[in-house]
Amino acid sequence: MTENTDNAQQACDGQCSSCASGSTCNDPNKKTTGIERVKINVKHIILVLSGKGGVGKSTVATNLAMSLANKGYNTGIVDLDIHGPNIPKMLGVEDKRLESRDGKTIEPVRLTGTLGVVSMAFLLPDTSSPVVWRGPMKFTAIKQFLEDVNWGDMEYLIVDLPPGTGDEALAITQLAPNIDGAVVVTTPQDVAVMDSTKAVKFIQQLDLPVIGIIENMSGMICPHCGDEIDLFGKGGGKKAAEELNVPYLGSIPIDPEMRKAGDEGRPFIIRKAGDDQHQATWEKVDAVMDNILKEINK
Repeated sequence: MTENTDNAQQACDGQCSSCASGSTCNDPNKKTTGIERVKINVKHIILVLSGKGGVGKSTVATNLAMSLANKGYNTGIVDLDIHGPNIPKMLGVEDKRLESRDGKTIEPVRLTGTLGVVSMAFLLPDTSSPVVWRGPMKFTAIKQFLEDVNWGDMEYLIVDLPPGTGDEALAITQLAPNIDGAVVVTTPQDVAVMDSTKAVKFIQQLDLPVIGIIENMSGMICPHCGDEIDLFGKGGGKKAAEELNVPYLGSIPIDPEMRKAGDEGRPFIIRKAGDDQHQATWEKVDAVMDNILKEINK
């Protein structure tokens, strides 16, 4: 079902499997989708998404997964950015491949005893190979990443989604059980906040909780003079959270060490050592990760 700007119902087009409201509408003409939720042993699933690309969504996802794993939680991270899978690179396992021990189930790539990852990148011949797929093929791959992987008993599964509100986001919400909600990542400038607002409303339209908004790239401390520079402005994420009446999870500043951590495949959250500036950044990242857990456990 869809709604126009006057919130009046329009005729259902019958394409329930691709409709954002397909799982919740009560239209008498609604067709059954035939989609059943997969069976995996996970207590909490957290979606990480953004309205547009380039806002640091995958950085947040990798640091969240590593933070949870370091706290002793059995954690998985599934990279559903089918066309631009960056999670393996950011975790330092881009040279790994998916394997099967019994010929039936896929083993996730293990970083530690408490953290496993699955990504399309593990199936590509090389890092420059594009994935040229339509929606149905992506849906099948997402389903396999969930139910055909030997995840074991997980407490948390982090889902890194591509930017926007397309096939991958719809598929995971139709397939996955125990979704706690979504974390929306934005940067402070108006154009990013505008798109993040769409992402929030998309999640709400699916009747899923919005765990909160994170403002990434929020200010930078000049390494030369020590003054704070608002490269992309500041406060846009917090303002959007207030206007949309959703939690604000905090801000993460620009820090060259954050970029370096992603390029080197060592999530920033595990780097406590450093000068005062980097320590301050680490404390903000850690606070954001803790705020996510607090919202889930309310």
